[in-house]
Parts: sequence; structure tokens; C-alpha cells
Amino acid sequence: MPAPSSNPAKAKPRAASLLSENLTVEGNVLSDGEVQIDGVVRGDVRVGKLSLGETGHVEGQIFSDSVEIRGRVIGAITAKQVRLLGTAYVDGDITHEQLAMETGAFFQGRSLKFQRPAAPAAASVMTDVSPMAPKA
Repeated sequence: MPAPSSNPAKAKPRAASLLSENLTVEGNVLSDGEVQIDGVVRGDVRVGKLSLGETGHVEGQIFSDSVEIRGRVIGAITAKQVRLLGTAYVDGDITHEQLAMETGAFFQGRSLKFQRPAAPAAASVMTDVSPMAPKA
């Protein structure tokens, strides 16, 4: 009987979920993984990573860590990283840490940078400096 391997099994990379060009979703899309949308979503999209293809269309809000847009979005986007490629059309506000836009991309809305939490104030050191009473 062979001895068990001392190397832990490597996690297989998960394939992206695909909503193909001929698919229309009426409702929200939720995933903690990567999602490629080439069809139409009428609802909110909450995913770990989103890639919206040239034929992709989202009518709703997008929440993700990373978003790459080649298609059309009517609604707000909230993500750490947002990339609008040359064929992108976005009509809505984008809240982000990083925003990149290629020539040819259309964006109508506000670009809002994430507000970083204020650094905690340095702790004040309080010292009791009352005079000592003389010893008897």
C-alpha cells in the first residue's frame, strides 16, 4: 500500500460561470466566484469577479471585487477595481478604488472613490502629575 503523499492536494482553479449570449435572466445573479455575462441580466449582480462581454447587458446594480466591462450597463457599479474597455457603455455611477477606461468607452455618471476609513487618532497618554504629599 503506498504511503500518503506529504504534499497537500492543490485546489483546482474554478471555471467561470457563463451566462451565454442567448440567455436572459429576470432576477438577481449571486456568486462568490467569477462570472462571465454575454447575455442579458435584468436585476442586480453580486459576484466575486465579473466579466461583461460585448454582447452582455446588465440592467441593475453591480457589486463585485473586480469588474471588466465590454458590454452595456444601465445602473450603478460598486467594485474595488473597474475596467471599462473600448466597447463599454455605462450609464450609472461607479464607486471604486481603481478605475481604468480605454479610449472609446462611454461613461455617463459619477466616479466616486471609496472613502478609506480615517486613521485612528494616536492614543493620548495621560499622566497624573499631582504633587506628592510630604511624608510624615
